Amino acid sequence: MKKIVFYEKPGCKGNARQKAMLESAGYALETRSILDEPWQADVLRAFFGDRPVADWFNWKAPAVKRGEVEPDSFNAAGALEIMLREPILIRRPLIDLNGQKACGFDESVLAMLGVGESSEGMEACQNSKERCD
Repeated sequence: MKKIVFYEKPGCKGNARQKAMLESAGYALETRSILDEPWQADVLRAFFGDRPVADWFNWKAPAVKRGEVEPDSFNAAGALEIMLREPILIRRPLIDLNGQKACGFDESVLAMLGVGESSEGMEACQNSKERCD
């Protein structure tokens, strides 16, 4: 069985749907809290690959929704600095498959995992089409 380390926000319904999809695809999940992990900048950075910095952010995080944090205004160092202080800002899930790291749950992540299902709506909150906060 293939094993994934899956960093989530505990209680997130979107993460629950994502985990169910991965388990049905034959993955064993080691689930960890994205909020409680003792992140270091270099470790966190590895999950974002070549995505634009704004795509590293959870756009539904309360501070982003209130306009206190503007993801488009950050460079990599600044984004990592604020995410280390406020991990709710990190786009989730973070996924580690044998050292291959990714963030989010879009088509590129599913392709990396070899899951043939569509990711449509899989980053959305249960009651809306927006990503969860």
